[in-house]
Amino acid sequence: MLDRIDLHVEVTPVAFSELSSQKNGEDSTHIRDRVIHARDKQTERFKDNPGVYSNAQMSSKQLKEICVIDKVGQNLLKAAMEKLNLSARAYDRILKVSRTIADLVNSDDIKAEHLAEAIQYRSLDREGWAG
Repeated sequence: MLDRIDLHVEVTPVAFSELSSQKNGEDSTHIRDRVIHARDKQTERFKDNPGVYSNAQMSSKQLKEICVIDKVGQNLLKAAMEKLNLSARAYDRILKVSRTIADLVNSDDIKAEHLAEAIQYRSLDREGWAG
């Protein structure tokens, strides 16, 4: 059931020192602009595919064409699949999420760091989660 959900994130309490820190995070206007740009990239990517508007809606065929990863990425994903005992559905979800992460940073290619971030969003797939 969990492999049908794209992002799994365990939310832990935030320490007071972090809450009271004067350090500023990324401005929400900047985040909004990145999201709009990523959505525009996806709209352009799928313009010839009726009913497909985002990476999450990619078919298996589109996934193979659009979510090409290099050898380093393949090795990283293979290791994660084996270590976390992930399903084929989880594999597809990781690729789609990594494509979106790459879009958010305006990268034409899915890089190992995009895959690593997408893999870490599968925390509920990990053994021993929540006790």
